[in-house]
Amino acid sequence: MVYRVFVEKKKELAQEAKSLLGEANDLLGIKNLKDVRVINRYDAENITPELFDYAKRTVFSEPQLDIVSDDIEINGRCFAVEFLPGQFDQRADSAAQCIQIISQGERPLIRTAKIYILIGDITDADAQRIKKYVINPVEAREASLEKPETLAVKYDIPTEVRTLDGFINLDRAGLEDFVKKYGLAMDADDIAFCRDYFKSEHRDPTITEIRMIDTYWSDHCRHTTFLTVIDSVKFEDELLQSAYDEYLAVRKELGRTKPICLMDLATIAVKYLKKHGKLDRLDESEEINACTVKIDVEVDGVTEPWLLLFKNETHNHPTEIEPFGGAATCIGGAIRDPLSGRSYVYGAMRVTGAADPLKPIDETIKGKLPQRKIVTTAAAGYSSYGNQIGLATGIVDEIYHPGYAAKRMEIGAVIAATPAENVRREVPTPGDIVILLGGSTGRDGCGGATGSSKSHTVESLESCGAEVQKGNAPEERKLQRLFRNKEACLMIKRCNDFGAGGVSVAIGELADGLEIDLNAVPKKYEGLDGTELAISESQERMAVVVEPHNVDAFLALANKENLQAVPVAKVQAEPRLVMNWNGKKIVDISREFLNSNGADKHIDITPEAPALKEKEISGSFAENYSALASDLNICSKRGLSERFDSTIGAGTVLMPFGGKNQLTPIQAMVQKISVEKKHTDDCSLMAFGYNPFITEQSPYHGAYLAVIESVCKLIASGAEFKDVYLTFQEYFERPGRDGKRWGQPLAALLGAFKAQMELGIGSIGGKDSMSGSFEDLDVPPTLVSFAVTTEKTSSIVSPEFKSAGHKVVFIAPEKDENGLPKTDSLIDVFSRVTGLLRSGKAVACYTPGIGGIAEAVMKMAFGNGIGFEYSKDITLEKIFGLSYAGFILELADGAEEAGTLLGHTNDSGCISLGGENIALSKLLGIYENKLESVYSCNIKNAGKGAENFSYETVERKAPAIKVAKPRVLIPAFPGTNCEYDSAKAVRDAGAEPEIIVINNLSADGISRSVEKFADELRSSQMIFIPGGFSGGDEPDGSGKFITAFFRNAAIKEGVTDLLENRDGLMCGICNGFQALIKLGLVPYGKIIDTDENCPTLTFNTIARHQSRIVRTRISSNKSPWLALTHVGDIYSVPISHGEGRFLASDELIAKLAANGQIATQYVDLDGNASNDIHFNPNDSVCAIEGITSPDGRVFGKMGHSERIGKGLYKNVPGDYNIRMFEAAVKYFK
Repeated sequence: MVYRVFVEKKKELAQEAKSLLGEANDLLGIKNLKDVRVINRYDAENITPELFDYAKRTVFSEPQLDIVSDDIEINGRCFAVEFLPGQFDQRADSAAQCIQIISQGERPLIRTAKIYILIGDITDADAQRIKKYVINPVEAREASLEKPETLAVKYDIPTEVRTLDGFINLDRAGLEDFVKKYGLAMDADDIAFCRDYFKSEHRDPTITEIRMIDTYWSDHCRHTTFLTVIDSVKFEDELLQSAYDEYLAVRKELGRTKPICLMDLATIAVKYLKKHGKLDRLDESEEINACTVKIDVEVDGVTEPWLLLFKNETHNHPTEIEPFGGAATCIGGAIRDPLSGRSYVYGAMRVTGAADPLKPIDETIKGKLPQRKIVTTAAAGYSSYGNQIGLATGIVDEIYHPGYAAKRMEIGAVIAATPAENVRREVPTPGDIVILLGGSTGRDGCGGATGSSKSHTVESLESCGAEVQKGNAPEERKLQRLFRNKEACLMIKRCNDFGAGGVSVAIGELADGLEIDLNAVPKKYEGLDGTELAISESQERMAVVVEPHNVDAFLALANKENLQAVPVAKVQAEPRLVMNWNGKKIVDISREFLNSNGADKHIDITPEAPALKEKEISGSFAENYSALASDLNICSKRGLSERFDSTIGAGTVLMPFGGKNQLTPIQAMVQKISVEKKHTDDCSLMAFGYNPFITEQSPYHGAYLAVIESVCKLIASGAEFKDVYLTFQEYFERPGRDGKRWGQPLAALLGAFKAQMELGIGSIGGKDSMSGSFEDLDVPPTLVSFAVTTEKTSSIVSPEFKSAGHKVVFIAPEKDENGLPKTDSLIDVFSRVTGLLRSGKAVACYTPGIGGIAEAVMKMAFGNGIGFEYSKDITLEKIFGLSYAGFILELADGAEEAGTLLGHTNDSGCISLGGENIALSKLLGIYENKLESVYSCNIKNAGKGAENFSYETVERKAPAIKVAKPRVLIPAFPGTNCEYDSAKAVRDAGAEPEIIVINNLSADGISRSVEKFADELRSSQMIFIPGGFSGGDEPDGSGKFITAFFRNAAIKEGVTDLLENRDGLMCGICNGFQALIKLGLVPYGKIIDTDENCPTLTFNTIARHQSRIVRTRISSNKSPWLALTHVGDIYSVPISHGEGRFLASDELIAKLAANGQIATQYVDLDGNASNDIHFNPNDSVCAIEGITSPDGRVFGKMGHSERIGKGLYKNVPGDYNIRMFEAAVKYFK
């Protein structure tokens, strides 16, 4: 039987409905729409009525927030939306897992839909426009309002795949029709090459073989455009000709015999530098992982050999058509490359390209989603995934150019590290076994590689919905945990991640000879045929090669991490790729043929001469500054960036925005190398460079300066010009057969080649995407340079002005006749800048970018609200023109002048030149308001003013039994991501942490997890529920996985015993606090069934994730956790949450205050409790950040007090160590 329930947010909390109403009124112009209701509908099957009834109150809803009903009153136009069959539904999946944790039985079937009720005098056409705005047909459809008889889907079970009879006899015309009929990415030459191969095999191929070859040879997988043979090049200018001649000379020196092509040009500088001994720390292997370099890391005073890995990845086409899933799997795909190198990925950067998101929706190109919809939904998708898997996203930036309306640019760049001793790399030998790890396979992503390799039209977009993968972040987190385990890593001989091409590529590339059993590949649902199993790009999967004797041990380690793992293939001696399905060979292809990448392609290229224009400056100083602050490419992206967790991992050296106001953006992301249990002061830096407006005029100059800009940003952040590495992202229009269009990537790569040769640094990796076209519109020529290096945290410098009364100087290299920096001069400037920063003579540094010196000074001033006066002899052309490769330095008191005096910092609150000035407050208003309607960050909170509470405790009750080293139990649920940081903080304080991974792969796994946790609890003194996203914060709310687990009778009994009989302690941070409050442990001190009168935590009023530093004041030190603090002490703390808004009645707050249970409050720069969103980020009642149980022994707080360490958050001053873990250990002594 199917059970159904409807869940609707209480009116005052219905943010999603309120948001849609606003968008319909303002963006769609439907003013007659007066109200919107959004209702979650859950259907459940294979569940008892009693369990369903219990789940209504604990899983599907929360009594403090929701209205639950068995049917709904429809008081307007009504429609329902559901995911397309085969698309992953995290809400349904998490609900089913949650219920299984409660029942410890089989997992029920759950299906969800969202019901929209539109209230007002609207027309049919209005309703259709709203439907079109809400439903993206690539991932969702309108659902029936009727309840189905069953949720079980009856699948047609395929038994065989088709053999393409007559294929080997097709003539040229027949082959061309074949390509069109099957929508292949390959061309007629490739398909003819296939025909000739199968002729030599004396058989017709299966459809699986053709689809697989099409994937293998796609531009996305095998870079076929970059490998096209360049037969001739005709230049119109000397600059490009001389760079090309230098390239040919390098080819000659290296003895290159392979054909000239873009790929050769993109990689030859590294080959040359290697030959000349300049890349001796490069770690090379046959494995196709990420860029890898050898580094030394000082761990607890001992120098160890480590590997640093980094990678950039794009998901342009998927994000264009399904922004949430496309962007989520962009970062997912990026991290699995270094992950497959057996490293722990700890940092990420996101750089995207879009057209103007402020344009009215009715100007959207036919066949496209509105730019606003793409940018906001993609940001939600990427941040959701990255936040859940525990990546600290150090920089988020979006580049705006009209060309990106052709196809969005979505880049994720990640950085990772691992001890070198954790990695073995060996060639697989016959008999070795391939294990598939992680998620199951569905139709999502079938054809993603080929879809991403095509330019698109209105018609082609209608048929590529299945190409979009869906991400399942909690599953990805499990993979990360396993690959941090040295024992598991040392069993892996070779590894590949599942990306483009699915099984066929991920497993197919592991060895020359392979026999794959497609029947062994785990499926999300029935009905998949052999072709779909072979090429589906379903995410969160890894393929590892292990020796036969290690198979069982590896499977056991995977199970310990709650990970599905299955042997699916065997390495064979014969170099052929064979796939069996239902007892038949459906793929049997020689490795030599697969590796050919298809028929050779040839092109003649005729690049246009560079046509750089000087930037013209007109208008007054103030007018130029106002225009600059409102430029889309210069204005604030804080509302975008703050939804990305920037501090997880407790290794963030520079926050994305610095100064006491957290407004000066950093130029390089800096994070400590992630060491699980010990400590280091070594850190990695990553920066990017790219200006589309230069590159569209001259791809050569644009690429050259992208390299320079990315490196300059490292130097400006305190790094030395030593051991710097590059990786490029190339993204160009579809070149077709047009020699001029081919000239763009050729010119850009020549510029990048020349920059590498001049600086003696190499691009050791990269990603090319050559399909940036939609009908007659093309993306701008794009070459984004990412620069990477390592440093000590003590060397890192942030860009915000530090104090008034300081001289500010400008140091720049000499330029050559082409307007590019002279190399010797530039390297000398690097050395001078580093010397000034290392000696302390300069205290802030910024290298100008797209907005020149003016942008740099403005952004340096915002962080601490420090004014600036330009020297009188500085011209407007100098201030507002481009100044790439220059450096602006704030000198310390008494430091002698260097370079050109640019001006002085002051406390005027203005930026001025001569007699003209403009207030920083005015500039900031323009700067932050430009994108406020798209990426809000300055909303007015709904709450009332707040008072400072104070409750000082003198005496506290001590535990009856003392323990020298208390034991702390840390449960890790699906979606938990702060367990490493939490364990480290506890260990550093002198306690013994024990992380227990909750296994819910089966009913038996849950039972064993309950048993183990209850058993370990008997010998523990504390429970620490760490932060994260339990079950992806689904269904529709946080902490439900955790509360389901803790309500189990055995666990509940153990917690009661710990608190009531053994004087134990319990704390929960962020997601852990959400669980504590929803269990009743705070403020009541015991697990209860909460009702609508209990306090809770819900979605932030701003309706998005918030990540920044907040200031919190100790309001009560009653809790043993706060015994080392005093009332009135102020601590800075990183926050990262979407559901941190504390809600409680006035009566309850008065009781909590009187009993000293309000532990911490959000405060402003003066130390006063505040309702301003800049200080109280989630709009918590009375600015409450943390509360305790009546006796203080259970403590819940939103801020991540475990994210502490030496050398962190250098650009946001404050005291970060609340010493709560130290106090907890002391309590037991």
